[in-house]
Amino acid sequence: MGRTWAGGVLAGLLLLAACGDPSSGPGTAQPERPVPGTAAAKAPGPSPSSTTQQQRPPASAAPEAPAKRPTVLYLGDSLAMENQKVLGGLLQDELKARYTSAPYSGTTLCDYIEGTGEKSLVPARDKAAALVRSLRPDFVVLQFWGNAWDYTWCMDGITHGKDPARYFARYTSDARKLTDQIANVSGAKRPKVVWVLQGPDPITPDRVRRVNAIYEQQADASGDLVADAGKEVGPADARYTWSQHLPCTAYERDHPAYCTQPGSNRTALHRDDDYLHFCLAPTTEKSRPCPVRSPGILRMTRAITKALTAATN
Repeated sequence: MGRTWAGGVLAGLLLLAACGDPSSGPGTAQPERPVPGTAAAKAPGPSPSSTTQQQRPPASAAPEAPAKRPTVLYLGDSLAMENQKVLGGLLQDELKARYTSAPYSGTTLCDYIEGTGEKSLVPARDKAAALVRSLRPDFVVLQFWGNAWDYTWCMDGITHGKDPARYFARYTSDARKLTDQIANVSGAKRPKVVWVLQGPDPITPDRVRRVNAIYEQQADASGDLVADAGKEVGPADARYTWSQHLPCTAYERDHPAYCTQPGSNRTALHRDDDYLHFCLAPTTEKSRPCPVRSPGILRMTRAITKALTAATN
């Protein structure tokens, strides 16, 4: 990362990171420096193995080829960290996309805004505007749960639990600032920002609903897009009701590794010990892309891919 940490101490503290309220909740692992580059293989984490390669879903029927290969930049927090390799694989299969991911666990919108300096978990070289300058992407995909905890220093101590009104006002302001910085460095070729809508929060369900509304309002105001990935990990008739298991989809039934309880036609979205993340492998001290097949991750990344495909063709 951009500065030297007392590694063992920080790693231990970051395992206590927040995500549910989002100022308390299940742990996230230590953020670490991703290596931006084309294709999912450039993402941080272990080198490809039989386990990580198995996480890539079977390719669907080949869609109509886009007129050009889009360049996609994917930024976000621990949910993006665990999603990044699967999303990269889908975008390569479906769109032949040039893909770069640079997520950091535990982060929030202001971490990616230039000017936050030492108050951020994201170093200057990986701020959204810096990466847009160097990569000139067609799409910038942003996936943020809405963290506000002890290590989101750029939030200046504002949390949903302490002051919901200030939290939502700050989040609205930061969504606008981040969009403006991306636009201001883009020149004549402004990328489309794709805001990923979040799934249900069992602790503060109204918080996620309002955060998603902020994303939708910002997308409308700036002519950008949303991808409702969160809808895919909630009940069909109750968008903001959290559930650990959902009925298997037709795709999951056709690919049994993604239907974890075929006898009852149910699949697991979360581990028993983690209500937020969708990776079915345990959280580790070192942040990493998810190493195992996980239905929730596939559902969300397919929704993001669908939105980008619609915007490209």
